[in-house]
Amino acid sequence: MQRILSYLRKAIDEYEMIEDGDKIAVALSGGKDSITLLMALKNLQIFYPKKFDIIAVSVNPGFEFFNSDFLRKTCDNLKVSYVEEISHIKEIVFDIRKEKNPCSLCANLRRGILNSVAIREGCNKIALGHNEDDVLETFLLNLFYNGNVSCFAPVSYMDRSKITLIRPLIYAPEKEIKRFIKKNQIEVMPKNCPMDGVSKREDMKRMIYDLERQIPNVRSNLYGAVARSHIKGWKSCRPD
Repeated sequence: MQRILSYLRKAIDEYEMIEDGDKIAVALSGGKDSITLLMALKNLQIFYPKKFDIIAVSVNPGFEFFNSDFLRKTCDNLKVSYVEEISHIKEIVFDIRKEKNPCSLCANLRRGILNSVAIREGCNKIALGHNEDDVLETFLLNLFYNGNVSCFAPVSYMDRSKITLIRPLIYAPEKEIKRFIKKNQIEVMPKNCPMDGVSKREDMKRMIYDLERQIPNVRSNLYGAVARSHIKGWKSCRPD
């Protein structure tokens, strides 16, 4: 946890993600990233100089293997309030619209529901579990498929909802999160998305892995490119 907290604290301090009195809705899917984020923020509350509250919010997409009982138990063990929001995302994306590339629509629907729940629960911020690998994969996806140099911002303020999105794990490599989960024998929910392993994002993940075998410092170079490229919301600095 100390290693995860070091990544978390660096991002939070550098981008001023948390202020006194914040109430943060942590998006909890049940995967390794969201559970790690929830546990890290709960630990951070103990010693962080700025006082904040957290709740966990899960959007139930309607997939067969979504286990809200497991998520509720996880939150009970951490003494974190849990909110489950039932949705029809699976029906809309896969049954009605039969999307061939469903990830974008699914993400937009989830985001809208998360915003609504955060407002209803009196939260001013939503914490998402994107890690360092997600940063690099998104950067490459936008470069190769959209022809632009862009990436999600560490902190994003949404004018319409008055909600701020924060991504405290952007400096945490996926392998470190996997190591944390495995070492501490933390149970996570099995992936239940039909697109798992077959999406364009998975292609980018494999590409980065292959490049690392040829260019050892390719990850830091890519991350440095993101940080120095004047993408909105990113400071012109490189991570350690």
